[in-house]
Amino acid sequence: MSTETSKETLGFQTEVKQLLHLMVHSLYSNKEIFLRELISNASDAAEKLRFEAVSKGDIYEGDSDLKIHITFDKDAKTVTIEDNGIGMTRQEVIDHLGTIAKSGTASFLSNMTGDQSKDSQLIGQFGVGFYSAFIVADKVDVFTRRAGEAITNAVHWSSMGEGEFTIATTEKAGRGTRIVLHLKEGEEEFADGWRLRSLVRKYSDHISFPVLMQKDTPALDADDEDGEKAEVSAVPEFESVNRATALWTRSKSEVKDEDYTEFYKHISHDFTDPLTWSHNKVEGNLEYTSLLYLPEKAPYDLWNREAPKGLKLYVQRVFIMDQADQFLPLYLRFIKGVIDTNNLSLNVSREILQKDSNVDKLRTALTKRVLDMLSKLAKDDAEKYSTFWKEFGQVLKEGPAEDYSNREKILKLMRFASTHTGNSEQSVSLEDYIARMKEGQEKIYYVVADNYNTAKNSPHLEIFRKKEIEVLLLTDRIDEWMMGQLFDFDGKSFQDVTKGELNLGQVETEDEKKQQEETAKQLDGLIERIKPVLAEQVSDVRVTHRLTDSPACLVLGDYDMGLQMRKIMEAAGQKVPDTKPIFELNPEHPLIVKLDQEPDEERFSELAKILFDQAQIAAGGQLDDPSAYIARLNKLLLELSA
Repeated sequence: MSTETSKETLGFQTEVKQLLHLMVHSLYSNKEIFLRELISNASDAAEKLRFEAVSKGDIYEGDSDLKIHITFDKDAKTVTIEDNGIGMTRQEVIDHLGTIAKSGTASFLSNMTGDQSKDSQLIGQFGVGFYSAFIVADKVDVFTRRAGEAITNAVHWSSMGEGEFTIATTEKAGRGTRIVLHLKEGEEEFADGWRLRSLVRKYSDHISFPVLMQKDTPALDADDEDGEKAEVSAVPEFESVNRATALWTRSKSEVKDEDYTEFYKHISHDFTDPLTWSHNKVEGNLEYTSLLYLPEKAPYDLWNREAPKGLKLYVQRVFIMDQADQFLPLYLRFIKGVIDTNNLSLNVSREILQKDSNVDKLRTALTKRVLDMLSKLAKDDAEKYSTFWKEFGQVLKEGPAEDYSNREKILKLMRFASTHTGNSEQSVSLEDYIARMKEGQEKIYYVVADNYNTAKNSPHLEIFRKKEIEVLLLTDRIDEWMMGQLFDFDGKSFQDVTKGELNLGQVETEDEKKQQEETAKQLDGLIERIKPVLAEQVSDVRVTHRLTDSPACLVLGDYDMGLQMRKIMEAAGQKVPDTKPIFELNPEHPLIVKLDQEPDEERFSELAKILFDQAQIAAGGQLDDPSAYIARLNKLLLELSA
């Protein structure tokens, strides 16, 4: 046993303490995943060594046979997982085993409820990795040496999984990492060869490196020819218990669904099943194999556009890099998977990837694969697609502006709430909408609001309900920005019902249009009286025929910024254009008729201002002077009660 030096005791990062406690108490029903996570880490270490060896052949130290060993000791109640991969330096051990450097940690922890089943699902979305060892072990020892480092520069890390860990310098002949789990009382089932073998085959059969376990031990004693006890060889024999073939290189016909599922969990460190996947091999001028997965749950850092993302990149089956983000556009950043190609060089770097024309070709092909996968899911399984849309729909809405060449495909994948559905579910596609358009309808109508109720109850929808014209109800924060990038779909232009003059085209008859013009002329006098009263608040006053129940509404100019976007920009401290809305009056509403007949100019002014403030509230806006509105309303109520 070598002497340890430079030993010190350090405290875990606060988030690690919380995560360890939650995992130990929430994942008791999924405890066997610890082996999958530790084997995945060992596999990653072997892949990183193989990549580094492309430019540094001597880093193999004469041992290029990469493998993972699993041993156990029933008497000592230990399980050991050992690899001869890249290994870690002292600082890397502190960084990787003492902290969680994953973005979204704070958000993850804030979502914890204390409910074990719900917390288990949340931990699954976050990924558990090395810390899963403490689900079954009350003490974990890690012995590791970085490839290329001296034998005396190995590191011993040890912890009871509570508030602190110790770290010391030690000796280790072979490079790589050995993890020793000291099993808790009651977890002895894992110090069993049959149990460990079954877990490897269940969770890690797809690992591309051999996972070796000791063969069943023969009888310890045997008589030789002279009757003496023969000594059985003390050298254990090991055999591979997994296929040790990269899953994506195998034919689709020989890969089971459970194999695909477990491979997803291996590359994503998520233990929820994926919604769907697409496995393809392409030969010709562009040669590549791709295995792309659609997760069921959004990660916590989904909205951080700077967070690490992308596919695992292999070149000729040699691992090159994690999270290669050059192969999919940003609006598809939720996709997980592997790309293995022969069209790139083994010494490729992130900088080289940005300049290689083959990367652009692969990006185009993979983007098409993902969009086709989503289209197929939408067609074949509406329930699963609804799950996808709830988790990732807002990210996909970035697509039309970022990827013009695929705009039509992306628009077909979008789902919206509408006046047709009668609920807040976003289940209406643009193709559904067009199929239900009224005869003579030329536009796709929509309204943008902060929430579903505000959108559903917008006064601008009144004429559309009367005419039974469907309107899309958009309530996501990205919606107004997105619609500003869109012009048409399938030959039908988009129209915000809160902007510009209302023109229903051929849906309205010539008699209706003529009647509207005559009615508008009758209110010319009223409009001229209102204009000076609201001159500071509005750009114009006019008669409208978009209202059937409300007395008035506010309308924006065709190119004015919408209310939702104004709120977002103001909240971000950005300046917004100084524009004024148009005040539109319903000529048939009793309040407008009464206002037209009001002889007292002061009272007329107060009533006009009340109607304007009400229209602003109905549009989801905020009053500039709420107290003045309340005072006017109270005065009116007192007059009515007198």
